[in-house]
Formats: sequence, C-alpha cells, structure tokens
Amino acid sequence: MIVSDIQDAINTQIKNEYYSSYLYLSMAAYCETKNYPGFASWLRNQSDEELDHAMRLYDYILDRDGKVILEAIDQPPSEFGTLEEMFEEVLEHEKEVSSMINNLYELALSHNDHATSVELQWFIQEQVEEEKTASDLVEQIKQADGNKAALLMLDREVNGGATETSE
Repeated sequence: MIVSDIQDAINTQIKNEYYSSYLYLSMAAYCETKNYPGFASWLRNQSDEELDHAMRLYDYILDRDGKVILEAIDQPPSEFGTLEEMFEEVLEHEKEVSSMINNLYELALSHNDHATSVELQWFIQEQVEEEKTASDLVEQIKQADGNKAALLMLDREVNGGATETSE
C-alpha cells in the first residue's frame, strides 16, 4: 500500500503532467497559426508523451493499491510571442517538471519507499532527455537569429524533413 502523502503528491503530479500536455497542445495550435507545421507536430508529440507520463503515474498508484484522485487542470496560455520565446518557455517548463519529480523522489526517500523511488528514477532520466532536447531547440532557434528561411528549414527538420498537412 502506498503512503497517503506520496499518493497525494503523485496525484498532483498526474495533474501536472496533464497540464504539460495541455500546454504543449496549446503551443502546437499556436505554431499552426504561425505556419510552423513541424514545430506543431513536435509539440503534439510532446503533448502525447506527457499524457503517457500521467498514465504511467496513474497506473503506478493503482498497482500500489492506492486511490487515483484527478485534480482540476489549469487552462494554459494561448499566446506565446516569438518562436524563441515559446521554446524558452518549453525549456523552463521542463526544468520546473524536473524539480517536481526531484521533490517527489525526495519524498519517497524520506519514507523509505523504495518502490516509488525506483519508479521515479525513470522520470528523472526522462527529464534529463526532455531538458536536453528543449535546450538544443532553443539554441538552434537562437542561431537562426530570426532568419525566416533558417526557421523554416528548422521547422522541416524538427518534423523529420517533411511538411505535415492538417486534415
């Protein structure tokens, strides 16, 4: 059985993962309006990953005979400024999520909850990857220095080299 304060903290993290999904989906919609289908596709994929993370935590609570309590999700913003500003926000958000996961891990350690500690190690490793990817994108966008041709090439590259059309 999972300890109640760890269960509560994981339930809050489920909400945070859903918020991350909403945030990235909102950013994807913004990119669509700015005619960046590659960045939009990348952000949609990030949104899907965040949903997977939420469900992994959801299943973990249930596997530990805990109770999942879904909390309200805040509405994300719908305007993000420049592409550089938006991806700087992605990076800062990933750093914030890393901090949340680290706090959960510390809570698990304080309760000697080794099972939760091990489960959270996967999230810690995932966050290293997420921060690195976001940081790389921020740097590449900065290198484009507002050059529309360079940004369009990066947009195509982020989308695997193809443009995606909406149906």
